Formats: sequence, C-alpha cells, structure tokens
Amino acid sequence: MIKNHARQLLVLPDRDAAEEAREDLVARCPDLDDPELVRDALAGEDDAEDAQWLLVFEAPEDGWTPAQLAELDTVADAQDGWREED
Repeated sequence: MIKNHARQLLVLPDRDAAEEAREDLVARCPDLDDPELVRDALAGEDDAEDAQWLLVFEAPEDGWTPAQLAELDTVADAQDGWREED
C-alpha cells in the first residue's frame, strides 16, 4: 500500500547511476524538490565498492500522484534500481 505522503527512495547501484537518475528526474518532474543523494553502505561491508546510492524524495505538499510515482519507477528501472517507501 502506497502512503500518499511517505518519502520515496530510489535505490541505485552506484553514484554515477544516482547522479544520472537525479538529473533525469529534475528534468522530467520539475515540480518535485531536488532529491538528497545518500551513500548507503551494505551491512558488514567496508569496501567503498559495496555501497548502494539512494535518492531521497520528500513527498510533495499535496502527496504523491500516480504519475509522479510512475516517473520514479521508470527512472529507477532505467538505472537498474528500484523505488522503496520510507
């Protein structure tokens, strides 16, 4: 179940993919705030290569629309990532 005001996270395989997804989404969805880019080290891993990158999107004031969530899914999928609610 999607919570209309939940933060959305795009989980991406590396920093380059995250930065490309961020640029793509800023162009596709100018009504969304610029997302926060966060490195997420995998549990128990010390190697910098063993990290995922997250784009953290705060919910728009009026909540998420199905079209916005579809754009997030499309961009995440294009970068071999996925979307999660937080």
